[in-house]
Amino acid sequence: MVATPIQTVKRLSMQTQAIAAETMALRSLDWDRDRFDIEFGLQNGTTYNSYLIQADKTALVDSSHEKFRQLYLDTLQGLIDPATIDYLIVSHTEPDHSGLVKDLLQLAPHITVVASKVALQFLDNFVHQPFQRLQVKSGDRLELGQGHTLEFVSAPNLHWPDTMLTYDHGTQILYTCDVFGLHYCSEALFDEELGKIEADYRFYYDCLMGPNARSVLGAMKRMDDLGDIQLVANGHGPLLRYNVTELLSRYRTWSQAQAKADKFVALFYVADYGYSDRLAQSLAKGITKTGVGVDMLDLNSADAQEVQELVHRASAIVLGMPPLASQTEITANLGTILAAVNAKQWFGLFESYGGNDEPIDPLATQLLDLGLRRAFKAIKVKETPSETLYQLCEEAGTDLGQTLSQSEKIKQLKSLDNELEKAIGRISGGLYIITAQKQEVKSAMLASWVSQASFDPPGFTIAVAKDRAIESLLQVGDQFVLNVLEEGNYQALMKHFLKRFAPGADRFAGIKTQTASNGSPILTEALAYLEAEVVSRMDCSDHWIVYSKVTNGRVAKAEGLTAVHHRKVGNYY
Repeated sequence: MVATPIQTVKRLSMQTQAIAAETMALRSLDWDRDRFDIEFGLQNGTTYNSYLIQADKTALVDSSHEKFRQLYLDTLQGLIDPATIDYLIVSHTEPDHSGLVKDLLQLAPHITVVASKVALQFLDNFVHQPFQRLQVKSGDRLELGQGHTLEFVSAPNLHWPDTMLTYDHGTQILYTCDVFGLHYCSEALFDEELGKIEADYRFYYDCLMGPNARSVLGAMKRMDDLGDIQLVANGHGPLLRYNVTELLSRYRTWSQAQAKADKFVALFYVADYGYSDRLAQSLAKGITKTGVGVDMLDLNSADAQEVQELVHRASAIVLGMPPLASQTEITANLGTILAAVNAKQWFGLFESYGGNDEPIDPLATQLLDLGLRRAFKAIKVKETPSETLYQLCEEAGTDLGQTLSQSEKIKQLKSLDNELEKAIGRISGGLYIITAQKQEVKSAMLASWVSQASFDPPGFTIAVAKDRAIESLLQVGDQFVLNVLEEGNYQALMKHFLKRFAPGADRFAGIKTQTASNGSPILTEALAYLEAEVVSRMDCSDHWIVYSKVTNGRVAKAEGLTAVHHRKVGNYY
């Protein structure tokens, strides 16, 4: 069956298509969305996917973003009378998937909402009306008839504390909401062309799922008992039909690597308060870039035993400030944290911008008095979070991760054979400064692992360490400038960009710059510059190999020579 596009308004459209017996996908296509939560610069928009199962009983799996209210409801009513819907399955309560729950209940007050215990608690807080409910947990089943038996799988913290997956034994479809999704908007319903989507699939994992690697593995272990999975009906992007085994395997591999981290950070937040979840996710992303693990936990839904065990095992504690006059669970969990910490740990605090946050300073004083060390300056949020603030959070997380992993890196440096070190060190490279700006966020780094990689189009590769701040600005489709340093005239620039910058610091303070046509800074003192656009990225253990095509360039000094970097050993820069 050919997908049926429906009315388009301001680059918002709906798409419906049958995907299995008695099963229909309703996709809300958000073509122009350029940012989602903490991810800077979405290149391909996104979708919000919903599903309708019409058997003896009718179930709707998730709804859509409130910006699609009229489009979605008109589309749904064109397919079915809402009064005939028996169940609304809420995979999780994040607003982009549950934004129309209240509207659906107004159209059909008899609908039974099926969700986890935590999800039902969250729904009470924003639906503000009585509704029929069915609380489910892992292993529970719901019969719809005609072979459609739904089994539920608890998947907390992916990437919301109330997440659950739903498996239809009749069609072997696994409904996963955010899990195994990607932000990629196109009319292609399925994943036929893996090459087009795999960069976005990895980026999505790194931003939203990587910081919860242990939870990913826990959910996948529970999935193993379900049976064959023929189709992954996710909440964002194309559905996974043609590459199910491969793409699920990648999640497992990436998560196993994260979960093996020797050190990890316990990161506490309140999912339904202010911007706590998004700020926490930014911090977590920065931490995991350094190879340090993260366990995220919602203070409002965690039990005291879970909190205590997590704090005891953690190398550092990061806490998003909850609201004043918190609920009993939150207040009790704060007390549990303070009772369980020890003087060997680091800590970091951030505000949630919920309008009524607990004050940071008294809690910081308590933690310092208990002997903990401050990992980064408290992040105090005075206005709606911007790209700059999210970048600050990511850099603070990276700073913390580097602090925790420093001793391990020293051990690795000492473990490499001395002759091998010397031999690798004989690989030389030029000296360059990479500069990038996206909206109000800008960054820079010194680079020597740069090489031309193609003639047509002209292109080059850069090896970028995963824990570099600029890495977030070098995603596929991003634009930047490669500044070539001049032999005999590079020491000042190299010294400046080699120094350690505090999270959020202006890396260009005191440096003369111009603006490239792609918006990134050009260093006035550079020998030459190339404007480039990222085409692809390859994962190389502790670095990304970033291949980019050249779009513009100029030589400032025709007779100048490129500065060359010679190393004595090859196990550090």
